[in-house]
Amino acid sequence: MLTLNLGPLALGVTHVLLFGSLLLATLVGWLIGRRHGCNPESQLFRMLMVGLLVARVAFVLVYAEYYRDEPWRAVDIRDGGFIAWPGLLAGLALGVWYLWRQATLRRPLGVAMGVGLALWLGGNLRLQALEQGTRLPDLQVRNLQGEAVSLRDYAGRPLVVNLWATWCPPCRREMPVLMQAQQRETGITILFVNQGESAALVTEFLAAQQLSLDHLLLDEPVRLGQLVGSRALPTTLFYDAEGRQVGSHLGELSHASLERALARLRGD
Repeated sequence: MLTLNLGPLALGVTHVLLFGSLLLATLVGWLIGRRHGCNPESQLFRMLMVGLLVARVAFVLVYAEYYRDEPWRAVDIRDGGFIAWPGLLAGLALGVWYLWRQATLRRPLGVAMGVGLALWLGGNLRLQALEQGTRLPDLQVRNLQGEAVSLRDYAGRPLVVNLWATWCPPCRREMPVLMQAQQRETGITILFVNQGESAALVTEFLAAQQLSLDHLLLDEPVRLGQLVGSRALPTTLFYDAEGRQVGSHLGELSHASLERALARLRGD
């Protein structure tokens, strides 16, 4: 499951886990802290903000070449570009500093940090285990000529599966990024699986945007999104040559965030 659906709203499970961990830590800190007349809520929030900032800065520094021409994109976090461990260390370091400087906060903040960290780490490990146990769906879709095609026919080499639609603004923005990767990555197949639209509409869109996409497929019943557990678009899935899922990305891909995923797929 990649998204948690609340009515028409689809939330990324990793985002829900992060803020759920903060919420639980805040609740635990408040319950323990009220006995001592203190509340570590503001300290926990600052730790999260510092962690996210450092995680983003670390990502931008590692992939600086992709931001050289458009440096303003470094603050566009819609691409999901974060490196977790530097952010985690920075947040914990700030927490340790608070524990050292403010004696009254030591018990409520220390317990809250432990609870929040345990939930976040345990949840992420569980999600990774579930993701890596997932295989490429055995699903029949159609190409632009109306011929039936099985997704399993593309197994045997690393595979990127992009779920998109013409009405989706982030899908349209990331299309040139994926098209360039398609031309550059000769050892990786990229499938563009349109969700719920006709061949005529897709063909018209590609002509208007001057896009040349190989392996363009149509999933008019929108079954693939249901099978992979995502109602959000765009969704991009990464599979190894044996058809095992090794990664996923919800939302718009930038050159940097796509390169990070492809590097893992290539085994770099």
